[in-house]
Amino acid sequence: MKSSNNIKKGSRAAWSPYHMVNKSLIFGGLMFMGIQAPLVAQEVQFSRPSWWFGAAAGANFNFNQGTTQRLNSSLMIPAAFNHGNGVGLFLGPVLEYHRPESRWGMMLQAGFDSRKSSFDQIRTACNCPADLSTDLSYLTIEPSLRFAPFKSNFYLYGGPRFGFNRTNAFTYQLGINPDFPDQAPTPEVNGEFSNTNKNLISMQIGAGYDIPLSSQASKVQTVLSPFVSFQPYFGQNPRSSETWTLTTVRVGAALKFGKGRKIPAVVAAPVSYVSPEVGFKIDSPKNLPLGNQIIETFPLRNYVFFNAGSTEIPKRYVILEKEQVKDFKADQLEVFAPTVLSGRSDRQMMVYYNVLNILGDRMVKNPSASIKLVGSSEKGSQEGTKMAETIKKYLVGTWGIAGTRIATEGLDKPKFPSKKQGGTRELDLLLEGDRRVSIESSFPALLMEFKGGLDVPLRPVSTEAPEESYVSFDVEGAEEAFTSWRLEVKDDQGRVQNFGPYTENKISLPGKLILGDKPEGEYKIAMVGQTESGETIRKETTSKIVKWTPPTSQEGMRFSIIYEFNDAKAIASYEKYLTDVVAPKITQGATVVIHGHTDAIGEEAYNLALSQARANDVKSILERSLLKAGRNDVKFDVKAFGEDANLSPFQNKFPEERAYNRTVIIDVLPRK
Repeated sequence: MKSSNNIKKGSRAAWSPYHMVNKSLIFGGLMFMGIQAPLVAQEVQFSRPSWWFGAAAGANFNFNQGTTQRLNSSLMIPAAFNHGNGVGLFLGPVLEYHRPESRWGMMLQAGFDSRKSSFDQIRTACNCPADLSTDLSYLTIEPSLRFAPFKSNFYLYGGPRFGFNRTNAFTYQLGINPDFPDQAPTPEVNGEFSNTNKNLISMQIGAGYDIPLSSQASKVQTVLSPFVSFQPYFGQNPRSSETWTLTTVRVGAALKFGKGRKIPAVVAAPVSYVSPEVGFKIDSPKNLPLGNQIIETFPLRNYVFFNAGSTEIPKRYVILEKEQVKDFKADQLEVFAPTVLSGRSDRQMMVYYNVLNILGDRMVKNPSASIKLVGSSEKGSQEGTKMAETIKKYLVGTWGIAGTRIATEGLDKPKFPSKKQGGTRELDLLLEGDRRVSIESSFPALLMEFKGGLDVPLRPVSTEAPEESYVSFDVEGAEEAFTSWRLEVKDDQGRVQNFGPYTENKISLPGKLILGDKPEGEYKIAMVGQTESGETIRKETTSKIVKWTPPTSQEGMRFSIIYEFNDAKAIASYEKYLTDVVAPKITQGATVVIHGHTDAIGEEAYNLALSQARANDVKSILERSLLKAGRNDVKFDVKAFGEDANLSPFQNKFPEERAYNRTVIIDVLPRK
């Protein structure tokens, strides 16, 4: 035996082998979970191989159990070693067979298998530390059955292990008693174990995950397969004497190569195209002249909007000279109008742009009333105060209102702002709506609505057809079936008009747009739709179209209320107005037509839903009021038009126009 003078000092703490087993299993599990990023798929040209060849390498975490004391025939140590651990190398070729579509397969690993370890330090009877390290290695053959439970890249395996001993060396070191530090050191003993088992038969179980390193576009395909296996102690007794056993956890990876078979190109059989099913229906109202008249009621928006960078009242508002005040009469703004409004927006804005004069006139007539002007500007409260003071100066200087009746306040944003925190879209339009002076008062009479009556002289106004008189075209399923569709309208003279393209399921057109100067006509109408695949779908029908005739006699009423920006709940004063004023005026058996609108800020689809919610809100308030009165004889017709520029009551150029577009219009039509 070869000896050397090498003394190991210190004490090795007792240590459980299962502690390292647990850490190894956790490490292996994390490795499987973390390396599952799939490669970008390419065009499949070759099959996945069934046979795989390659090499595997890994670390053996070895754990000693049992006892060993007689190392060989010439060395019996003073005390027995019991526990220990160490790390050795595994290296060898690998062969696998498993069909890609099958769960089952076979594996074979063979190679160099090191079971190197060190026992925990012990104390002999002389209180001397003793250390023992081992250098066991085997030529191993490990056939296994492979099982992929999910037919995926994850697999389990298990099978026997055949080990053939190659080395069985040890190094033993007896240290000196720490109580006698001057004692001469004992030489290190190197030797070989006696009674070594030359052949071992044991077993293993494990798990792995195949990570493709090449796509199926390559004939030769490569796979990296991390794995972890557990080889229990039974069958792994290094010696035929004593009770020393080994338990091993192996963590490693295999690099495998396989050759795929070329997949013949498959020519797909032509699939017969099935045209999408869509409906096509036309609703053309008879539009008989009925003779309706309507008394209009205009809401008065209590905001004055200012231009950017200015604290002066914009020129679009009507500003009177002091000598003109005596001739101003609010009732000159009341209008008696036909059922359908053409020119309603002009009349409404005429009322609104006189808001300061109407306010001045009413404050003169109500000397006990007071107001508060709240200016809001993104430039700060000081700018807002200047805006409010400008209006106060006009009311005091022109209308002679006592300054003590008018309070002012400045804010950096209004109490009900249009621009919300975090908003990023159409901020310039939102800021225009927030740059304003709000007129606040506890005297409702100051800001009451305007109403026209039969005793008010008419101004000449043009009339336009109401939405309910339009010809509607319903193409059921168009939004799913077509990228767009259009209308071909042919009259009895063969003249063709085209309308569109459209993307929605239903559209409406004024009859006048189709008829021109004719009062009525028979038309052949075709719907022509384009699918995503480029196919043209055509459906035809005939329809009689009658131009709408303005009503002349029967009396009706029109009301409207205004909503705050992006709000579908009527403010308390308007809810009271609908309950106390509008609902009692609905006659027995009347039809109430409710139209919801929005401004043009925001998404079109969202605004359509918002206008529907506003119209439904008004309908609910009126229905509740009628039910409380014991009535259910009223028919409601609710329509939502969103931001539709063709149907919106006002333009969207100025903030006040957008404010008035946030409206619901209520037409009360008596029973015929």
